[in-house]
Amino acid sequence: MKTEKPPVRKLDVCLTPELLHLYDLEDRIVVVLDVLRATSTMTVALAYGAEKIIPVATVEECHRYKKLGFPVAAEYLGKTIDGFEYGNSPFEFMSEKIKGKTLIIKTTNGTEAIQKSKASSMVIIGSFLNMKAIVKFLRSEKNDVLLFCAGWKGKFNLEDTVCAGAITSELLYDYIIENDSTLAAYHLYNLAKNDMKEFLKNSSHFRRLGNLDIEKDVEFCLKKNIYNVIPVLERDYLIDINRIPEIESLLKG
Repeated sequence: MKTEKPPVRKLDVCLTPELLHLYDLEDRIVVVLDVLRATSTMTVALAYGAEKIIPVATVEECHRYKKLGFPVAAEYLGKTIDGFEYGNSPFEFMSEKIKGKTLIIKTTNGTEAIQKSKASSMVIIGSFLNMKAIVKFLRSEKNDVLLFCAGWKGKFNLEDTVCAGAITSELLYDYIIENDSTLAAYHLYNLAKNDMKEFLKNSSHFRRLGNLDIEKDVEFCLKKNIYNVIPVLERDYLIDINRIPEIESLLKG
């Protein structure tokens, strides 16, 4: 009787940037998760036609790109940095104004996590909004995967971990789960999945954003499977993976 071969790929969850040094990134796909709101916003921007996104680490770089005429989104502690056109709300990028543009983005946690992931074989951007597309793509890949939670200023946060758990729940039979962080994320998601807003309402970042009166952003970023976009890091910029011909045919298959 023919039996299926057990999975040989490994799936790990890095709960905070401070733990990233414990993982060997070589030959591994890193999925950066900063669901409230950076990776959700990046997904939306590409879905609405942005040509590319350049994630940068400093405000100085933002000013330099602004002088060159690029649209710049700069956020710190949840607020738009003075002097820049955009912040970190996904609703700001649901516009024809960004179609065909190269967008510069700097955020408190998400863009830092992207920079720290560059030693991997591939960096992709994940969120609840594009979770189904992420899962489908990872099932087609041979490399080990690290779900990297951007957290809050180096610390653990709940929403990124729950998103990592949601992705893990879809890949349980495709990957080997070795570490307790992955198991913890999976169980947290199962506790949260029936009402994620209620589950997260007392979390630190949920309250932080609530104090800024942007609850609609939070509610939107917790929606699942709205977009088929997968932002992937190509050199120093993000582009929708569906625009890479060989990947596009694979995903459609």
